[in-house]
Amino acid sequence: MLGFNEPEFLAQTASAVALRPQIEELVDRLVDAGFDTLLLVGAGGTYAQMWPYEHLARRTSTLDVRAVIAAELIASGDARLGERTVALFTSVSGTTDDSVRAIEYCKSKGAYTVSFTGHPDSPVATKVDTALISQPKTWPFDFQLLLFMGRLLERRGEFDGYAKLADELAGIPEILVEVAKQAEPVAAAFADAHKDSDYYFLIGGGNLWGFTYLYSMCILEEMQWLRTTRVHSAEFFHGSLELLEENTSVIIFQGEDETRALTDRAESFAKRVSKDVTVFDTRDYPLTGISPEFRGLLAPLVLDTVMSRVSKHLERVRDHSLDLRRYYRVMDY
Repeated sequence: MLGFNEPEFLAQTASAVALRPQIEELVDRLVDAGFDTLLLVGAGGTYAQMWPYEHLARRTSTLDVRAVIAAELIASGDARLGERTVALFTSVSGTTDDSVRAIEYCKSKGAYTVSFTGHPDSPVATKVDTALISQPKTWPFDFQLLLFMGRLLERRGEFDGYAKLADELAGIPEILVEVAKQAEPVAAAFADAHKDSDYYFLIGGGNLWGFTYLYSMCILEEMQWLRTTRVHSAEFFHGSLELLEENTSVIIFQGEDETRALTDRAESFAKRVSKDVTVFDTRDYPLTGISPEFRGLLAPLVLDTVMSRVSKHLERVRDHSLDLRRYYRVMDY
């Protein structure tokens, strides 16, 4: 597979899943302490990656759980931020300035702070009350977030299947390697067909809306300098559909949760207008060893693996490195 280091991928994902005992001990301690608000704080991709877990909590729990943008939290504040708040952060580098400042802000308000990162000596690790460390460059953080939220919901009596899910996640590194292998020819064909496309219309919903936002902004825009429009499938018919034309490159991310019908509806309309609609559907991947009732929860992980293959092939056909930046962490702002 193009640009895929399988041993490194397996080691990184295994290191995230191996945090289960530490995550469970932490969640138990926090629940016993009686916190009543959970803020999932991020910036850019790490903010978008919080959305599936806010979505999960919103539809299954009465706990106040909210994904918030680090910089906006500092600027606007939050009336419920205080000593009964847990603020959770993620950062690949451990140095994201907005997140570092938000950690300091949350601590100044008395909140208990937690982070997931791969760098134990980084500011995001050293400034929080508890840092749980995976291998460097481990991405995405869905492994840790799903374990954290699953254990939290279980302790609150709002998720009976957590132990079974956590046991099955032990096999997720190998499962995702198989996903990557299956996605490779699909990714190569997509990239070859879209070498000259300079505008993409992305649609997703449910627990894949965060990934839709992330792939649009952090990959296609930031890493490939391509213009995009991104829209939630439930909002598709309230304005954005007017941008569709016969040659519009449409990417649809389809998952397996209760919002699937909303994305089906958007897909049906998009195909009536555009001749270039590509659907990336998690149902296409077997996920051997994962129970059917958990497949929907794993959709962000599956799509991240699939689209990582697409990203590498876009890099190939466009001769544009995924590491190239003009402004991000290059200029002061």
